Amino acid sequence: MLKFLSKVRIEFNTLDPRLASCVEFLAQCNARKAKESNPNCQVLVKRRTDEQPPQITVTFVNGVEEAFDAAATSAQSIRKMILDKGNYLETEQMFREAGDQWPVLIPDEEILQEAPGVKPRKAEDKK
Repeated sequence: MLKFLSKVRIEFNTLDPRLASCVEFLAQCNARKAKESNPNCQVLVKRRTDEQPPQITVTFVNGVEEAFDAAATSAQSIRKMILDKGNYLETEQMFREAGDQWPVLIPDEEILQEAPGVKPRKAEDKK
């Protein structure tokens, strides 16, 4: 997960009962595998004393910053969103390095084409 990030900022009040996502996400960031995937990723923890909801802010390696309301979003959901966006960025970079256009534009006639080796569906099968 950290391999797609340059910085993680976790902010919460230690007395807030809504801090579960922050604590779980911090544990995931501090896991050995996560740290090994990107040792240069900064993980910052800010303990607050106000009543603001817990928040997790991540900065992707391309500089895009995204903030999550940790009171309303589980750590697993945040992790999944980061992995999904990271995989997208990785694919985009791969295409750009190969000199290909991004995003990939597929002509309508290719989308509607039957896949080779696939048996066409009969009208009664479509019901």
